[in-house]
Amino acid sequence: MLPSPPLAGLSKAAAAAAARRAATVAARSRRRLLVLPAVASLVPGPPPALCRRVRLMPQLEGPRAPPPPHGRGFAAAAAGGDGATLDAGDSELVVVSFYRFADFPDHAELRRPLKELCEELRVSGGIILAPEGINGSICGTPEAVEKVLNFIQSDDRLKGLRMIQSPVTPEDEAIHHGHTSQSPVGAGEDAPFRWDHVRVKLKKEIVALGDPGVMPTKTVGKYVKPKDWNALISDPDTVVIDVRNMYEIRIGKFKRAVDPCTNSFREFPSWVDDQFQLAESDSQLCSENNDNTIGRQSEDVNSSKPKELPRVAMYCTGGIRCEKASSFLLSKGFKEVYHLEGGILKYLEEIPKAESLWEGECFVFDKRVSVEHGLAQGTHKLCYGCKKPVSDEDMESPEWEYGVSCPYCFATKSEEEKERARARQRQFETWGVIGGPDKGRSPKRLEANHTAEEPKQLSSSV
Repeated sequence: MLPSPPLAGLSKAAAAAAARRAATVAARSRRRLLVLPAVASLVPGPPPALCRRVRLMPQLEGPRAPPPPHGRGFAAAAAGGDGATLDAGDSELVVVSFYRFADFPDHAELRRPLKELCEELRVSGGIILAPEGINGSICGTPEAVEKVLNFIQSDDRLKGLRMIQSPVTPEDEAIHHGHTSQSPVGAGEDAPFRWDHVRVKLKKEIVALGDPGVMPTKTVGKYVKPKDWNALISDPDTVVIDVRNMYEIRIGKFKRAVDPCTNSFREFPSWVDDQFQLAESDSQLCSENNDNTIGRQSEDVNSSKPKELPRVAMYCTGGIRCEKASSFLLSKGFKEVYHLEGGILKYLEEIPKAESLWEGECFVFDKRVSVEHGLAQGTHKLCYGCKKPVSDEDMESPEWEYGVSCPYCFATKSEEEKERARARQRQFETWGVIGGPDKGRSPKRLEANHTAEEPKQLSSSV
């Protein structure tokens, strides 16, 4: 029999081992479940019957690596390739935006299997399917996202997706792993990075221009690499057009860029017609054609020289709107139409700030709100009243009310709309989620119900 160890040494060793085991169990427990912050100490808790259940997702064990400090591009599968290869860097999650214009009349058949695959792999985000192709932004582990992208590209018409990979912020990771966000929208059904929430929608267009005659699958402008963009837009003979909307351009744009002052992409065609007086030219041409058909001799066609249209360089966030906009300009008679390949995001990722002609920040349609050079998160926040970006200066305005209004939407909202927004904000602050027991009920109706219930409670107590 082996000699027994001294009791003192055994007790110390056992105590140390027990401490290590306790620390390990506690760390694993924290990793496995992410629990919502308790609010019971701040407000009276709801009755047990009214408690909202929140699904929690098991977490992978082991230390969580910090998100990458800047965007990482990855190899998009070329036409005829086998699939997409993601560069996840040190992050557990990736966010990938992608699109592809294609002749896709049976697009509705892809919706169900694509949604089921995303739910099975816990890939979140939003995807649009239309007769003209696919457009989406998804978030998940590199392996899961890669499987989804390869599944999409298993259809030969969708091979060669144009893709951009973006870094994942700590807030995005928290939402994806089951936390509620620090913002009302993030806690509600519009959150783009919740692991249990993916939207696959069927629409007429993957980006709405409203002109069915514009077909990027047939004709599109010339792509310009980010490294060649500065030389093109610095040429004084080049007209630089920002294809985005006013609220996006307000926080950042390229030098010399023209702002079309549009509230939606659908307004872009009419702006082009007015800016370059194309509507008048088209009507004159139509009139001449009609005169010729009824046998009139037109005057000398050489007497009216065709309108000279300028060289145009256009850009947008990720490139998809420029595909349609450049196709539209070519259909209107423009000869030299260029657009930034990969959009502003690819430019900010590849071009150093010291060499950049970009001014300000770039608005993005996710929780980051805006990004800077290197795709680092910007300084702007989101007004949840109008879903538009606001700066620190905007939040000093008396028209700014968190979760309700900002200087850009205050005058356009009625008092009833503002009160509904305040009720939504109170729900979030009380329950930690949008809704709670009062989900879907207006403040006035709630007040009336409480007033009617008080006499009943009083009589029952008596």
